[in-house]
Amino acid sequence: MAPRALMFQGTGSSVGKSVLVAGLCRALTRRGLRVRPFKPQNMSNNAAVTADGGEIGRAQALQARACGVALSVDMNPVLLKPQGMTGSQLVVRGRMRGQVRARDFQSFKRGLMPEVLDSFHTLAGQADIVLVEGAGSASEVNLRADDIANMGFAQAADVDVVLVGDIDRGGVIASLVGTQAVVADADARRIKGFIVNRMRGDPSLFDAGMTAIADMTGWRAVGLVPFLDRVRDLPAEDAADLRAGRGSGTQGVRIAVPCLPMIANFDDLDPLAAEDAVSLTMVRRGQVLPPCDLVILPGAKATIGDLAALRDEGWDIDLHAHVRRGGHVMGICGGYQMLGRSIADPMGIEGAPCTVDGLGLLDVATVLEGSKRLEDVAGHLLPEGAAMRGYEMHIGRTTGPDHDARPLIDLGNRYDGAVSPSGRIWGTYVHGLLADGGARAALLARLGGRSDGHDHDATVDAALDALADHLETHLDIDGLLAMARPVRG
Repeated sequence: MAPRALMFQGTGSSVGKSVLVAGLCRALTRRGLRVRPFKPQNMSNNAAVTADGGEIGRAQALQARACGVALSVDMNPVLLKPQGMTGSQLVVRGRMRGQVRARDFQSFKRGLMPEVLDSFHTLAGQADIVLVEGAGSASEVNLRADDIANMGFAQAADVDVVLVGDIDRGGVIASLVGTQAVVADADARRIKGFIVNRMRGDPSLFDAGMTAIADMTGWRAVGLVPFLDRVRDLPAEDAADLRAGRGSGTQGVRIAVPCLPMIANFDDLDPLAAEDAVSLTMVRRGQVLPPCDLVILPGAKATIGDLAALRDEGWDIDLHAHVRRGGHVMGICGGYQMLGRSIADPMGIEGAPCTVDGLGLLDVATVLEGSKRLEDVAGHLLPEGAAMRGYEMHIGRTTGPDHDARPLIDLGNRYDGAVSPSGRIWGTYVHGLLADGGARAALLARLGGRSDGHDHDATVDAALDALADHLETHLDIDGLLAMARPVRG
């Protein structure tokens, strides 16, 4: 059977496309189909390391997991990782190609289409069906001329589209019907059906709305999807989805995380948020760091910029006061770099070449240079010996006495991270460390706490199964399969 493909575009950002595609990946895989996820262009600082040594957006990593297949750079050939208000790091087929300003990217992204199509056809060769996720809004007609993410890709690959709207935002009828009104006729003809997502309350109250949309557009109503609370167990891709209070516990270990502008790979926090005896607070700008047992400085796409933001908020003062009171601090990746004496950027990777003072909580120093390290790692936590696994995704070398005398992790062929002489400040380059139950329990024990022993991977897989069941109930999946056209070329 020739491979087929179907694309899911949205009326706007964050309407739930990524989660819907993940659920459909699991549902169709359970039906015995070979499924592959694909997103031509993504913008996210939450990324994952692939089996072929590159990086892709975290949403495509979750979708690949739903399919039960290894991650591949072809699943997300163009990834933009924002480093400020106007610029991003550009990753193409898993490899960094430098920095690009938003305006400049608009003018040359069309030249990336051949590589996008090559990745798409590579995946199609491995699949019965490819589920394609668009980016942002299908109605961004101001960007249509050079588009590779939505209708531009759909036309180039000859793929039909299902449009997704979010009823929880309000105005879903106008957003769906309005999309048909503003896009070019040829693009509108690509849209074959629509999904209304995140319905709260009695679904029958929107029966007339579904009929009205179908009548006004001529599109097939694929389904009305009620809100499903279990999706909270899935990793979020967008920092805007981070909730202020995420821990399930009201007593036990108190953890605070300052929300910095370029926070990255923040799904590191999910296993802690799921612990019964942990209260995890995301501290927004304008707030002080609350009394707590542990402050975590998470990954950062722009370490120097986020360190400046941390100081602008006065969080450096709060952090040093927390340490004087006997509190613990953990830095992950960019957060680890901030904890040292200094951060040097001689090549201007994050902006103008400079060297800035770090927080001085670890006796290490970082130099941002060299190629990006992208690899899965495994080893054990020191000194407990608890097994751990995770991945590294960073530019820079961090060295110094605290790393040499007291590394945090033994990776077998080398050591990672650093611990202060007091034992209360920890730094590591390893993302995903807290997903490992043994390592998480050992770190919580250092704080006088305990783990409930939950299996984070099992929790995510159970949520994917629940989502697939939900979509089988509320979507016409057979109708979606009938819309999927054979991949040409």
